[in-house]
Amino acid sequence: MTVSIFRALHHDRPAGDPLVLPGPWDAASARVFADAGYPALATPSAGVAASLGYQDGSTPRDEMFTAVARIVRAVSVPVSADVEWGYGLAPRELVGRLLETGVVGCNLEDSEHHTTMKEPKRHADWLAEVRAEAGDDLFINARVDTFLFGTGDPADAVERARLYVAAGADCVYPLLAPPEVLPALREGIEGPINMAAGPVKRSVAELGRLGATRITFGPEMQQYAIEAIGELATGLLVTTD
Repeated sequence: MTVSIFRALHHDRPAGDPLVLPGPWDAASARVFADAGYPALATPSAGVAASLGYQDGSTPRDEMFTAVARIVRAVSVPVSADVEWGYGLAPRELVGRLLETGVVGCNLEDSEHHTTMKEPKRHADWLAEVRAEAGDDLFINARVDTFLFGTGDPADAVERARLYVAAGADCVYPLLAPPEVLPALREGIEGPINMAAGPVKRSVAELGRLGATRITFGPEMQQYAIEAIGELATGLLVTTD
């Protein structure tokens, strides 16, 4: 599937029918989601990090790109990748590394090293450079970390989102925005909005009803799977006297 088709999945969606993108953390989980019929996938950096034995935000960039490429090769549906803050790469190198993996899109956040918020105009300028290098070959999902590391003020999230859309972002992702502020974000932001949900149907339905265009899950699915494996492992233990 081409980038243009992936981009089209985000537009002209009926109200209450968001695009749901599961988050594979390795090739096996990607195949499960693709076989279930999802039209595309979106890797979570935290889930991939956990699968490689790292804390979130600590994955060496070469290992992240290798893991993403492995996921892309495992499925026939398009994959978008969370590449955090871009790992300090210049826009040309970042775009080149992404395209080498075969992804059709990426998440790029406006905080650095999972701690510090970037100045929004500076980040918008950087996104514009990424867009210029990528042309139409990448779907850019601009993560807005106002509710994670910033002020938590919806007005700040809207201001940042508008700058990023003007810079060429295809979608904005106000991570950890409370569902109750989504209508205000929807009113103030033009274009698709990505919201994060837990792996339960009702949270997806509610976010869609409130105006989310796209739903992703961060590391929630990987954590859900690990908890299930933990329960299985515990249940198989045999206690002997």
